[in-house]
Amino acid sequence: MSKNYVNYGKCSAGKPGSTMEITGARFNLSPMSDDFETIILDAIKQVDLSKVWSETDHISTVYRGKEEAVFDALKAAYVFAYRKGVHMTLEATVSKGCPGDSDSDYTLALDDPKINREESEAIDFSVIGKFALYPMGSDDYMATIAEVVNEGIERGVVTGSGHYGTNLGGNVQDVFDYLEYVSNTVGKEVSHYVSQITLHCSVPEGEIQ
Repeated sequence: MSKNYVNYGKCSAGKPGSTMEITGARFNLSPMSDDFETIILDAIKQVDLSKVWSETDHISTVYRGKEEAVFDALKAAYVFAYRKGVHMTLEATVSKGCPGDSDSDYTLALDDPKINREESEAIDFSVIGKFALYPMGSDDYMATIAEVVNEGIERGVVTGSGHYGTNLGGNVQDVFDYLEYVSNTVGKEVSHYVSQITLHCSVPEGEIQ
């Protein structure tokens, strides 16, 4: 019998472990460049993290805090790492309302949460990608997914769908605005959701063989 190395208490759907509306994002940047380490670390260092709790290790980076602040920091990290002509991928997991979450590691400085907005919005480029949304603690979760996908089609940033994901495309500012809308909308309708996000920029041209 295995040992109980962790204990998540009495976690269950509909009973978030956090009472302070914490949103969290864990992400990786993957620039296809020999200079990838410098690109990643310089971008992360450039982000103003005064409105989020953050932690970077050898595997990934985590931002936690108010929803607007987390998306502000996440977008900043991605656009600050942009290099013209360098194919780069963002892989992110966004979560809100996790029953196993807690109110610790939370930044309470909530005024002006979009502290990186002015600098990050000056950088624009095209992206393609996908996201998969998992609303939890709801019997009508497919309607919730359909609501935000329809909005994405209206905005012109949802470009199609396939097995296990919805395709995204457009300029990076519009796509991040939409992803934040998804978080905000779904967070109001369900107790816990997870979103898996992949974005690519400077994708090599040509047909897929």
